[in-house]
Amino acid sequence: MIEVLAPGPLATIQDLGRPGFAAVGVGRSGAADRAALTLANRLVANPDDAAAVESLLGGLTVRALRQVWMAVTGAPAPATVDGTPVGHHSLFTLRAGQRLRLGSPPSGLRTYLAVRGGIDVPPILGSRSRDTLSGIGPDPLTEGTVLPVGPEPSAWPVTDLAPVAPPPSGPVTLRAIRGPRDRFLVDPRALQRDGWVVGTRTDRIGMRLTGNTVAVDAAAGSIPSEGLTRGAIQLPPGGEPVVFLADHPTTGGYPVVAVLLDADVDRASQLRPGQPVRITLTD
Repeated sequence: MIEVLAPGPLATIQDLGRPGFAAVGVGRSGAADRAALTLANRLVANPDDAAAVESLLGGLTVRALRQVWMAVTGAPAPATVDGTPVGHHSLFTLRAGQRLRLGSPPSGLRTYLAVRGGIDVPPILGSRSRDTLSGIGPDPLTEGTVLPVGPEPSAWPVTDLAPVAPPPSGPVTLRAIRGPRDRFLVDPRALQRDGWVVGTRTDRIGMRLTGNTVAVDAAAGSIPSEGLTRGAIQLPPGGEPVVFLADHPTTGGYPVVAVLLDADVDRASQLRPGQPVRITLTD
């Protein structure tokens, strides 16, 4: 088991989510950056979907109650074990009584802490993920939370370091395809303009882009609510696009004018407020 000594701004348990319940209003949720979670699990030889800790902007401190193997991926929060730095995207041990602390990452938003054996809290609807929109799943971590660790898998780690680039701090280009309601765009090229910036209204549910506006046909206000997917770019009447992320609602009533490529949704989840963004339509 490991004990949480400090959670930082927000620390939640996440796996790859609970697919298959959107028709009854339960979103998939899961890690905002699925690639980073999967990498962390592979470093400690867990199954890809094992539960881990998702830490927003660092500040997380945990203490091992028995020796465990760990890996830290995603936003490169400086990690120390009892004050000694340990590598990012690498495998390390935390002996009983030792403390792991994550500092503030210089880029990206979310850091993943995987423990060999996975975080073994009870699953809800087949997942251990916290959905911050619906409130389904384990509560966010607080000081004193004790996290059970599951049995170690039979497989052993095959590498102790993954040479993966951290999330960038500068301008980012996100690839998208046209959405089912792109006919409501007055100018289809408007989304591809320069000048988009990640707004301050950004969380696990979605990311609002500011700095420009996109004109939308007046008829868009009469469409019924319809299903949404992760990566959908919805255009509210104000003209500032919203990119939906891991904890998006299952339906929405504004036109979806584009959808990010699945691989780029993970990259979008690591963007910080104020970071420049360019959207490129690939079709």
